[in-house]
Amino acid sequence: MTRHVTKRIALVSANNCRIPYPVYPLGISYLVSYLSLHLPDYEVKVFDFNRGDYAAFADFLDRHEFDLVGLSLRNFDDSTHVYDANIFIAHYREIMQVARAHTQAPIVIGGSGFSVFPELLFQELNPDYAVKGEGEAALKELIVALAGGIDPARAGIDRLTCRRSNAVDNTVPEACPERGIRNTNYISSPVLHVENDWAEYYWKTSGMLNIQTKRGCPYRCIFCSYPLVDGRTVRTLDAKMVVGNIEELYFAKGISYLFFTDSIFNIHREYNEELARRLIESKADIRWGAYFAPHNLTFDDLKLYQQSGLTHVEFGSDSLSDSQLEHYNKNFRFADIREQSMYCGNLGIFFAHFLILGGYGETDRTLDETFEHSKELGLTVYFPYIGMRVYPDTQLCDIALREGLIQSPRELIHPVYYLSKEIDPATIVPRARATGQRWILADDEQSPMMDLLRKRGKKGPLWEFLRY
Repeated sequence: MTRHVTKRIALVSANNCRIPYPVYPLGISYLVSYLSLHLPDYEVKVFDFNRGDYAAFADFLDRHEFDLVGLSLRNFDDSTHVYDANIFIAHYREIMQVARAHTQAPIVIGGSGFSVFPELLFQELNPDYAVKGEGEAALKELIVALAGGIDPARAGIDRLTCRRSNAVDNTVPEACPERGIRNTNYISSPVLHVENDWAEYYWKTSGMLNIQTKRGCPYRCIFCSYPLVDGRTVRTLDAKMVVGNIEELYFAKGISYLFFTDSIFNIHREYNEELARRLIESKADIRWGAYFAPHNLTFDDLKLYQQSGLTHVEFGSDSLSDSQLEHYNKNFRFADIREQSMYCGNLGIFFAHFLILGGYGETDRTLDETFEHSKELGLTVYFPYIGMRVYPDTQLCDIALREGLIQSPRELIHPVYYLSKEIDPATIVPRARATGQRWILADDEQSPMMDLLRKRGKKGPLWEFLRY
């Protein structure tokens, strides 16, 4: 009698950052759902470092025999300057050491954190394989190739890097098409199913779950890493399927607040209108928030989104000075920011502004403009970053090289921040406080209040309680 051998894949969410709250591992959820649909003969098991430590991970690997272990790196660091930055590379090395000690299965790494530093992290962590950017199809093809005895390096798998004799066989950065990596085949309808225990844990600890409606970002902000992660081609996910996912979360699991993790929600107005109308028709009484750019957005758009459940708008405003917005290569100006803030205020939608203070081109005059303009936007809250984290393959990286801040992009594996030499960074916080507005800085201790609100059953991001 032939013994049936179960084929298993392990997917590992490496993120263990809990400030300001644990973030639901959405990328892992999409991978599990996709593999379960397309490779039904495989059992997919998940380990989440928000819910377990290294010892638990070792036990997880010991208890099962895996054909492949996939490690998802969500972040590289917490992107805070002036304060003690939390750098995750040591944590990722420890995970790799545990994995190598407790399984013989090949290891593939991916995720947004890896996709920003693909070559550097490949060399640092030395996995067998890696996938940059959208990972569902590539991971499935890798599994199929390995099961069929096919060399993955010769299988034509998009965005795949392979290790051979400790060298990178393929290179993956989208910014370098001359290296011969095809990076244009995307999936349009990724399935999503959330397991009950995941939903229960993150709903209790975070007060929300995440979901996507779009992938890709067409904008060219000088500092941003989003196009490195998702590409510049915007793909709208099937609106009917997205709403079906939301209905399952609401009716089957009681999830009533969601955050859309699109790089910018309001990239595609026609799609958003369809999504909003489907949400209204669905009768799923959800509330939701998203990242918005303060342009390509009308009062009627916001009103429709509010009817579909929108309660929180997080504007990526970056500066309230027109000349700084130009330096950052933004396609909006302060007049747009003020107009969109007024729309939200009139509709009763909570809104916040995320800003960069002291970045490329900043002077005392532009800082003064931002601080003065902050008084004009009504009841809101400001989340400022001081300085700009430099990422590879961005315009800011080119500037940092030109100005001698770095000698090579390889240095960026250790966080490097661009701070304008025209300002004294020590003056930024006092000047912000002097405006009388609500500025939430990286070292402000908000966790105890947030924890208390969550214990009282409050859901959502909760920053609206910080506005006063």
